[in-house]
Amino acid sequence: MAQIQYKNSKKHHKHINNPFPSAPKSLPLIHSKLSFDNEKLSHARDFSIGENFNLTWVPTNGDEEKKPSNKGGYLFISHQSELDKTIWSTVPGEAFISGAAVETEVEESRGSFAIKDGEVMFISRHQTIEKILSLYKSDLELESKGREYNAIFGDSYTDHEWTHFPIVVITGLLLCTKNVPKSRKRLSVTARYWFLLEQKNSTQVSFSVNFGEYNYKLETRPLQKSKFYYKSSKLHLRRPRSYFSDFSINYKDEEQVNETLNLKGFGEFNRVYVTFSSETDERFYGFGEQFSCMEFKGKKVPILVQEQGIGRGDQPITFAANLVSHRSGGDWSTTYAPSPFYMTSKMRSLYLEGYNYSIFDLTKHDRVQVQIHGSHAKGRILFGSSPDVLIESYTETIGRPPPLPNWILSGAIVGMQGGTGVVRQVWDQLQDFDVPISAFWLQDWVGQRKTIIGSQLWWNWELDHMHYYGWRELVNDLTDHNIRVMAYCNPCLAPIDGKANKIRNFFEEAKAKEMLVRDENGEHYLISNTCFDVGMLDLTNPGVNTWFKSILQEMVDCGIRGWMADFGEGLPIDAHLYSGEDPVEAHNRYPEMWAQVNREFVEEWRLKHPEEESLVFFVRAGFRESSKWAMLFWEGDQMVSWQANDGIKSSIVGLLSSGISGIPFNHSDIGGYCGVDMPFLKYKRSEELLMRWMELNAFSVVFRTHEGNKPSSNCQFYSNKWTLSHFSRCAKLYKAWMFYRLQLVKEATTRGLPVVRHLFLHYPQDKRVQRLTYQQFLVGTDIMVVPVVDKGKKSVNAYFPLSSETHSWLHIWTGEVYNQQGFEAEIEAPVGYPAVFVKTGSEVGQGFLRNLKEFNIL
Repeated sequence: MAQIQYKNSKKHHKHINNPFPSAPKSLPLIHSKLSFDNEKLSHARDFSIGENFNLTWVPTNGDEEKKPSNKGGYLFISHQSELDKTIWSTVPGEAFISGAAVETEVEESRGSFAIKDGEVMFISRHQTIEKILSLYKSDLELESKGREYNAIFGDSYTDHEWTHFPIVVITGLLLCTKNVPKSRKRLSVTARYWFLLEQKNSTQVSFSVNFGEYNYKLETRPLQKSKFYYKSSKLHLRRPRSYFSDFSINYKDEEQVNETLNLKGFGEFNRVYVTFSSETDERFYGFGEQFSCMEFKGKKVPILVQEQGIGRGDQPITFAANLVSHRSGGDWSTTYAPSPFYMTSKMRSLYLEGYNYSIFDLTKHDRVQVQIHGSHAKGRILFGSSPDVLIESYTETIGRPPPLPNWILSGAIVGMQGGTGVVRQVWDQLQDFDVPISAFWLQDWVGQRKTIIGSQLWWNWELDHMHYYGWRELVNDLTDHNIRVMAYCNPCLAPIDGKANKIRNFFEEAKAKEMLVRDENGEHYLISNTCFDVGMLDLTNPGVNTWFKSILQEMVDCGIRGWMADFGEGLPIDAHLYSGEDPVEAHNRYPEMWAQVNREFVEEWRLKHPEEESLVFFVRAGFRESSKWAMLFWEGDQMVSWQANDGIKSSIVGLLSSGISGIPFNHSDIGGYCGVDMPFLKYKRSEELLMRWMELNAFSVVFRTHEGNKPSSNCQFYSNKWTLSHFSRCAKLYKAWMFYRLQLVKEATTRGLPVVRHLFLHYPQDKRVQRLTYQQFLVGTDIMVVPVVDKGKKSVNAYFPLSSETHSWLHIWTGEVYNQQGFEAEIEAPVGYPAVFVKTGSEVGQGFLRNLKEFNIL
């Protein structure tokens, strides 16, 4: 029976759109009651989950003079090492599992998506608990019970050698009723649920929700007159409530269910709701790379890969972007790399497995409700005493990146366009100003096309020998100076009929080899991207991976040693894929598949060339397990502005939120990317913004420039002698802590901790730290940076956090020491002297200061 059906509407070609689109509609938080079998569950009881965890059932106490109530009760999970600490608990008296059958509507426009809830067929309002079972290996080996639980939970339970027994299973019924419009009929639906808890390792408990055994009843209310009666001197209307049963059918009778009940193919739940408790003052962090918020209590957080948007609520740019292209402005929640993961100020943490669209509803002070679009749900509950321990546990499961090679960490990555002559000219200038350089990143190596939004690339991944004449000589000259060449590609291919000097036509090759995503008619899906249409590689087809790796090999053969692996967020929701899988799940998984293709090539190349330092690629789109495959992230297309939701401030929030969410290596374009140069609207990169962004990114894992989409409208590092001098100073500031950066990169690969960190990771009990967003951050544990992110500011307010350890902070420029904790000080920060502190007496601080003196910038 169909679980999710989509009403998909394309908005690509509308020229005038609503500049203030509403948030996608989703069902409000569901309140459902809970009851239990009083004979079996009338007393509190503990159940072991594996060797390290404990589940406690606590029934509601009835009136002492009466029998115990069978309504309510709650569950909580604790770790055997800290039984007094609850890591997950349900809301007393309320259902923790609910389900619904709901129509799904999708709006789509140029990489922006809105998934909405439509008509509700039925929704559960009552959960029963019939039994709570502890299952051991011997239980599952019994033939009858083994068949039952394998049917419920799949083939993963056929091999139990790795399972930590006992497993706990909770089962009961979900009850739904719905009045049939314009009739005296009522539909009643019951479904059995199974909620399974299993220890995965010493710090993680997995949970699973599955449904089955659906039954339906259609009942008719008899014709009776309504009666009026008085109560407390008020007149009330009593309507007849008794129903006669018309029929009862099992869910297997699919045709009868649909024809008789008019459920439009929605005979089963396609929404899962998991509800659990939260404390009023509990703060929530994570959810992937988020650009507007560090903390999410009070919000609904959707987890869907998509374009981050242009403006994301900052005005007037968001208004203009939405007006000309549907929803392209984005909002506070839109992001390239979300993740269904969080940790809280109470040291609780949870994440979802799978790739379904989900929404974390944190709008109520006492609970969390997670809505999963699908007929089942899986996830994990984490135990840890501190944020860094939780990150280590989380990344142990989802994966961590390999170490970055030294070459990319040793100096500036110079983003250039314009061809060989321009690159050589700027290189000469950089040598004059003694700028340490690790690479030239030449994204227009494929040639340029002019479009309405600026200079864009020919999406045909081969070298344009006319644009970069003398390419081999350029590469060799740079290599002689220990400078690499980096390039650009993405998983889309564009028709190139208008390109004069092409050698191969990858779009036509991919079409001929049946390697592109298809639409509902079986035709090659042409996807609108800004000003031209493209075909998208179907990465569910194994043959595509081999073919694209051959393209990457040709890139490397011509001297390229790194590349931006762009996009990955735009797989259409109505795409038809080689694998036949659900397109929404594939949409969220696509960025991981894209990173995997690139990473596999890098590893295969490394085996063939063990004497050379590794290749590097960096991505912007991602999901929960992207760090397993991606070597490095960048934050996508920020505006060239000072604004909070899509500018220099948002780049810090994205950096810190992604670090909490298991992405240890991330950075932004120095100066931002997206500019606007129209008569009625202008966003141009100023010299001051560029310089402050240089200072900021001198403390990220990679120091890389970008000319932006409007190079001629933006101030560039090569614009004048002041920008070149400042670029040199910041590149040396970056190089001065390279020794520490190498340590942190190694730590990231073994523990998952980010290089750049929110103070919450190391000062989680400080209430002021819990409220920080972009104001300041840590590099590792021993460097603290308070950047200037407001136009015209020459000073900042630095907060020195409360700590259980006794240490002080030394201002690197003045040598002043700040011994107090939990206080704020105003720090002078003129251009060229960002507010940077090191832990007094630390080896890191001493090494950093020593290198600054050696580079003559202290």
